[in-house]
Amino acid sequence: MKIALISSVCALTLFGPAIVLADDQTASTGDRYGLFNWLDHRSFYNEGDYPEPFLVDDSGLEINEARLDWLHTEAHGSKTDFAKAEVEKGFGLTTVELELPYERDSSAHSLTKGFANIDLGVRRPLHQLVSATGFFDNTLGLAAEVGIPTGSAVSKNTELVPKIFDDARIGEHFTAQSVLGYSQLFGPGGDGGLASFEYGFVFGYTIQHAQLPLPGALQFIPMLEFSGETQLNKAEAGRNGVLGNAGFRVNLKTIGRVQPRLGAGFVFPVTGAAHEEVHRGIFTSLVFEY
Repeated sequence: MKIALISSVCALTLFGPAIVLADDQTASTGDRYGLFNWLDHRSFYNEGDYPEPFLVDDSGLEINEARLDWLHTEAHGSKTDFAKAEVEKGFGLTTVELELPYERDSSAHSLTKGFANIDLGVRRPLHQLVSATGFFDNTLGLAAEVGIPTGSAVSKNTELVPKIFDDARIGEHFTAQSVLGYSQLFGPGGDGGLASFEYGFVFGYTIQHAQLPLPGALQFIPMLEFSGETQLNKAEAGRNGVLGNAGFRVNLKTIGRVQPRLGAGFVFPVTGAAHEEVHRGIFTSLVFEY
């Protein structure tokens, strides 16, 4: 899939607030609140039920969540394993997250491993638009992330990433999430000063238990996502790598106060630049909402 196609799909979500159905006007002012009355009490975003992405940064509201991820990729005789532990905490509509990743890169001639940057992030919705019937529901927000280097072989530079995100739900089943960010690296070595444009798009279709009665499952969510990065400076300026992931999440029935959410996906390269580093991959994810 070409980037032009991905960019055109982004218009559905990132510019979702421009969509107004002729026979479905927006909510009354009584539903509005917050700065400039830009937020809406009825928004699906406020429920914290957007499906958690795999490759793309999470943009939904998370109240209390712990997560374990593992990504295994292969290319040109090399193998990479990327494991991550993450916790997220919501304060009103603000979500704060902490990520602790570990990376292992191996080939026939070398082995590199260690803890990657410890990531601290925060995000909050800025504007919400909900149609009167709730058929169309869109949230636009701001986020930021800072990566603190651990000094390992895979973590030498501080990273700062301001971001904007857009989460949309159309009807009862379809969700689309978009994240755009500017990454800047600070520190020593060849990567110091590197700037990149990061972007991701996530599409999900939530199927309730009544429609697909899987044992022990509340919801089954097929998902398709694209995660890209375009280098903006230095020798490889303009290099654009895009990975895709076709997968699913299964939100299981609660165990006490805890709801497990299982996820798995097949990772594949979309652009030639991505194919140089990843030929194929498997992503597994376990989320606990409590």
